[in-house]
Amino acid sequence: MNSAAGDIAAAFVNARRNWKTLPEYPGERPSDLRSAYVIQDAALADWNRPIGGWKVGKINPPMSDELGANRLVGPVFADTIQREGQDSAQFPIFAGGFAAIEAEFMLRLAPQEGPLPATREAAMDWVDEVRIGLEVASSPYAAINVDGPCVTVSDHGNNAGLLLGACVDRTEWGRLDDIAVSLEIDGREVGRASTATMLDGPFGAAAFLLRNLSDRGIAPEAGWWVSSGAITGVHEIAPGQRAIARFAGVGQTEAVMQAG
Repeated sequence: MNSAAGDIAAAFVNARRNWKTLPEYPGERPSDLRSAYVIQDAALADWNRPIGGWKVGKINPPMSDELGANRLVGPVFADTIQREGQDSAQFPIFAGGFAAIEAEFMLRLAPQEGPLPATREAAMDWVDEVRIGLEVASSPYAAINVDGPCVTVSDHGNNAGLLLGACVDRTEWGRLDDIAVSLEIDGREVGRASTATMLDGPFGAAAFLLRNLSDRGIAPEAGWWVSSGAITGVHEIAPGQRAIARFAGVGQTEAVMQAG
């Protein structure tokens, strides 16, 4: 790791630890994914905060062709993962930074012996639970999405927490693409889709994550959650707003944002 990468990582860790915004990117922006993951790994080593899972996001063309990957990965810290209760979950976000909400399927890893899964069908054997949920994306740097995937990777993948909702029965895993999903913010529907629009779907995202971690020398742990990708899109959200994700035939889950 070079000192510049370490300085960028330290700036993001300090901003996230103290809920401070960054008006500018704290250094030279990474131009490739390898450099971006070097910064992410440096931040993880600097903060030494327990990981409870990983988010997987999509990289759209033409950037996916230029970067040689159609997905990206970021850590989810254990203390930012909540389970749905009787009341709406509350998540802190960076007021003045970037914040968005995403409806997703959450997959719990159950690593197996042998080669990594090469297909989404094989990846099902590496998962022991699927839940509906919400990913809260937030960064102290407001232009994180505008600046592209490498910058997103460099700041913890732009993650700020997960909400775990109802379980999806094992018999339904093969038909996740058939489940209609909608997302509302303050009572207004902002997106509707299914995982049929998501590359090779949630289990494909899990397979991608496992390869990514292996390439970085990170051993997958049983119980880690995989936030498998935005189904209805990435929707910006502000403190005080409420998001509700509805998964047809499974249930719904909701959360309220608050200023960090």
